[in-house]
Amino acid sequence: MTMDSQATGRPGADDVDVPQKIDTSVPHSARIWNYWLGGKDNFAVDREAGDQYRQVFPGVVDVARASRQFLVRSIMFLAGEAGVRQFLDVGTGLPTANNTHEVAQGIAPDARIVYVDSDPLVLVHARALLVGTPEGRTAYIDGDLHDPAAVIAEAGRTLDFQQPIGLILSGVMGHVPDYETARSITRQLVASLPSGSYLSLNDGTSLISAEMQQAQDDYNDTGATPYTLRSPDEIAGFFDGLELVEPGVVPCPRWRPDDTVDTPEDIDAFGGVGRKN
Repeated sequence: MTMDSQATGRPGADDVDVPQKIDTSVPHSARIWNYWLGGKDNFAVDREAGDQYRQVFPGVVDVARASRQFLVRSIMFLAGEAGVRQFLDVGTGLPTANNTHEVAQGIAPDARIVYVDSDPLVLVHARALLVGTPEGRTAYIDGDLHDPAAVIAEAGRTLDFQQPIGLILSGVMGHVPDYETARSITRQLVASLPSGSYLSLNDGTSLISAEMQQAQDDYNDTGATPYTLRSPDEIAGFFDGLELVEPGVVPCPRWRPDDTVDTPEDIDAFGGVGRKN
């Protein structure tokens, strides 16, 4: 579940021209996540923060992988069994292996995907790398999770909001510290979708390991954008009003597991998929 930029023949973050508004002195979660997954779209400050986190909680790499694997399996379900042909991936992070459009269009070449993120480094790499099939369409929005109306308006240039859409919120709602605000954002995004649409959401918890919470607290103290770990019940609350797909909201490795993946079953990443009726 990793992609090494040397193997792909493209430069890492340290080798590209950095837009002025990227602050390379403060760690960024998307770049740390990329580092944990084996990518090179990160800077020294991100690698240092990632290593410090891992010293306190070595299992964080398993959490990152489990979250990514859940994302892949949920998209496979949506594009396959559920027949969804449109995807809105909000807070996509840096491109790595098995991106949303690659998984969806691998099953349905005519699928349309819109990525949304506000990090300038993500924007640089996404525009260069997130290229879909000739039959489908892949677009990128420089948008803010906190402004769902603007995200929906811009996504409407690519997606047909009269047809079912798979909304992807993978590891992003923790960046909204207040739970009710996070739920409000999710409700606004889901409210804009037609019947037959789905929400795929996963986020971090500290249920399994107390070290996860300590490592997250230490990271939040660095001055980087904080991330709030939530309880499984709080994560389940994002699906209020939706019909949960079996097996519900569970540790990510337990959601329609892939026997070929070697990841602990109980892990501090919970996720689920819900259908809007």
